[in-house]
Amino acid sequence: MDRRDFLARTAATSAALGGLPLAVHAQARPKDVLIVANEFGPNSLDIHTVGANRPAYGVSWLVYDRLMTFGKKRLPDGRVTYDATKLEPELAESWQMAPDGMSVTFRLRRNATFHDGTPVTAKDVKWSFDRAVSVGGFPTFQMAAGSLEKPEQFEVVDDHTFRVKFIRKDKLTMNNLAVVVPCVFNSELVKKNATAQDPWGLNWTRNNTAGGGAYKVESFRPGQEIVYVRNDDWKCGPMPKLRRVVQREVPNAGNRRALLLRGDIDMTYDMPPKDFAEMATDGGPVKVSTMPIENAMFYVGMNTTRPPFDNVKVRQAVAWALPYDKIHEAALYGRGTKLYGGPPGPIKSTAWPQPTWYRTDLDKARALMAEAGVPNGFETTLSIDLGGATVGEPAAVLIQEALAQIGIKARINKIPGATWRAALLKKDMPMILNRFGGWLDFPEYFFYWCYHGQNAVFNTMSYQNPKLDRIITNARFAENKAIYDSSVREMIQIAYDEVPRIPLFQPSQDVAMRSDVMGFTYWFHLQPDYRQLYKA
Repeated sequence: MDRRDFLARTAATSAALGGLPLAVHAQARPKDVLIVANEFGPNSLDIHTVGANRPAYGVSWLVYDRLMTFGKKRLPDGRVTYDATKLEPELAESWQMAPDGMSVTFRLRRNATFHDGTPVTAKDVKWSFDRAVSVGGFPTFQMAAGSLEKPEQFEVVDDHTFRVKFIRKDKLTMNNLAVVVPCVFNSELVKKNATAQDPWGLNWTRNNTAGGGAYKVESFRPGQEIVYVRNDDWKCGPMPKLRRVVQREVPNAGNRRALLLRGDIDMTYDMPPKDFAEMATDGGPVKVSTMPIENAMFYVGMNTTRPPFDNVKVRQAVAWALPYDKIHEAALYGRGTKLYGGPPGPIKSTAWPQPTWYRTDLDKARALMAEAGVPNGFETTLSIDLGGATVGEPAAVLIQEALAQIGIKARINKIPGATWRAALLKKDMPMILNRFGGWLDFPEYFFYWCYHGQNAVFNTMSYQNPKLDRIITNARFAENKAIYDSSVREMIQIAYDEVPRIPLFQPSQDVAMRSDVMGFTYWFHLQPDYRQLYKA
């Protein structure tokens, strides 16, 4: 069956996809073909490009290799998740730490090739790492989170030997080499499509790939679909069982649910919590996998560089005004861990994330507004990501209603998911409803991204506090447990006292799939890893 026939045949009305043809019904599809529908797809094929969104992480994971990957573990209830404590070979078949602990040397697979058949060499790895630390923005911040900061740290020993030299001992370095950003590009191919104005070829890789991973991109139609086809020459892991994956954009959640129940698609995610709650108990042909997202939170963020949110009392007033329980019940349907209503007083635990002491108390909120000099309130804008509208829109309406009770008139600004990251980069939105999750499950990693004065993209509040910066650094590099624990508690205390972002909930990842889809693994980047999936 060729691609045209595959996409043209349908077992339901094309209206469900806004006029686009649907996929073949499950009973007529080959077992090695998977059809996925999600709310929105990648806005770039290269995670290094400015504004690359979360679905772009999934592209990188499938199409490009990294030196290492994380292992997997099975939980007592049968769910499978990545194992953050175990590093396994991918492009590198082995590695050796130097006796002084200040470098690591990788031996690359000699039979690894890129999708065009070009052999992968250490020169490609160095060029890719040089690129990641040089392009700026998210990829450069991510590399720096593991003390990977400058091209001089990366050395080609020979064609199949690559060395990373450390500028300091950092417990995050090795794990950071296994996340999505340090992927390996076909350097000569990208350089052929680079220009003097774009020396890293970012304009070209936004819509083209230069990888050697388990899947190739057969076609990419932004706003409609991306089609993956298996790379049968892949040598860096077990050969995937799925030959082809069609990932389509179906913005309407009701349509996606209907398509899944009918068998027209095999998997969907980013659905309203209500749908997941119902499908999880229906007992029909669909199953739901749920996993709490570590080091993650939904939050309300306020831009601390501009009035009135530069006033800590205004921020605290908002924190006491939010309708936490209503959001938990009406927007999340209880599918999230509460990060509010904790005990008052000094922070005593290093657990992260942990509940704040804020809860809905309009009297406290009004008193703080008066102390801040704005007893009659003000007008502002609350921006939300339409890519997460299933939770964001009902939550925003509830927040808008609650803030009105303390005099804050908030207009809701809806931003398309494809441009949300670019909007965050501008740092000009006064108030946002957002979700962030740290890839490496350490509190200091979260704080480095979200509260540190380096003002990374995920410090969406542009919060600056030199004292907190020093404490974050102390936690990152502390070798003494007592110093580490004290630093973490102090970090959390400052964040909750100053409250530039107001934690709401620790979210869960929910994925619904047909009952014959097997091998689902939860990954830190929250995108399906089709390399492990198969059909019973």
